[in-house]
Amino acid sequence: MEEIVFRSDDLLIMNLINYFITEENYNPMIIHGVNDEVWLENLDNDYKIVRIVSHHIHNKEQLDFDKFKLSRVVKEVKKKTLSFKVKVLNIYTDVEDDKLLSKDDFLIKKEKDINNPRLISIFPNIVQKTERKEDGLSYFIKVTDGINRKSEKRNKVAEKIFSYKKPIVTYAIMAICVIVFLLMYVLGNGSEDIYTLVRFGASSDLLVKSGEYYRLFTSMFLHIGVIHLLCNMYSLYIIGREVESLFGKAKYLLIYIISGLCGSILSLAFYHNTISAGASGAIFGLLGALLYFGYYYRTYLGAKLRTSIIPVILVNLVIGFMTPSINNAAHVGGLVGGILLAMLAGVPDKYSKRERVNGIILTILYVTFICYLAFGR
Repeated sequence: MEEIVFRSDDLLIMNLINYFITEENYNPMIIHGVNDEVWLENLDNDYKIVRIVSHHIHNKEQLDFDKFKLSRVVKEVKKKTLSFKVKVLNIYTDVEDDKLLSKDDFLIKKEKDINNPRLISIFPNIVQKTERKEDGLSYFIKVTDGINRKSEKRNKVAEKIFSYKKPIVTYAIMAICVIVFLLMYVLGNGSEDIYTLVRFGASSDLLVKSGEYYRLFTSMFLHIGVIHLLCNMYSLYIIGREVESLFGKAKYLLIYIISGLCGSILSLAFYHNTISAGASGAIFGLLGALLYFGYYYRTYLGAKLRTSIIPVILVNLVIGFMTPSINNAAHVGGLVGGILLAMLAGVPDKYSKRERVNGIILTILYVTFICYLAFGR
């Protein structure tokens, strides 16, 4: 049987890869056309990319060319992940002169070189977690098993988040909107009759400011005309199912109702002596939540953010500003509310206590501000 031999630098690279994947939650990146390099990404870390370079660099010109190639790849990463700044930590294992390296570069030729004060200041547990007793094939098997377990755990989390869940809440909201719409014809003079709309709870700055605050809520389930209803129900069917599946039913309902109320409140500040109704403020809130979610999972949804979510938001806002009959204040109010409420609710597997506290504070400040605009002037 042929003996398998591992070189010391191979074990060093395996050790570093194992640490960054299993301890620091980095993921391997596939970079086409790159040889003798390992790229790892974690968009939640200050250093979003860790790059381990094993090929020999013998002078400044070669290092400058290496940095040029790095800048080209990072530019593409920024584009794909919608990141304005991507800090890269470079680990070189074979550089002729370490004086050529910059502050974000590290030369680690042997495992003892991991004990670097600058590197420890970034990753405090790196020395402890890269200590190893095994060698050769036994260490290779241990590293492979550890990475596979981490990948399996990560895949299970992603599968749980992105798996299909029946959108019961979305269907219930759609059913309520349709039933109320039909009742306006059965019990009133139709969905375009002002008196009927007022009876069923449409919003009006005069009525709300006189004490009928319930209209901020009830107007979210009313629609003026069949085209208005169909457009909003189609949007809710497409967007609502996705947001409900990603955030869960309770968080989804919170985002929908509160962002809808934010849209209703802000519209009072800009539309006077008018009747307004519709679910579009709440739907824009769902778009805001989807935008916030997509930013955190931009590794998965970066292309969708660029080609679908952001264009849909921008196009609808532009149409709203160009069309006097569209209540764009409700759209903007709901959109901002949805983003803040997504922060408050927390993105699955990504949120932190600090983020939720910030979400609560910013949501309170936002609601206070739009209430001042609507009622305080």
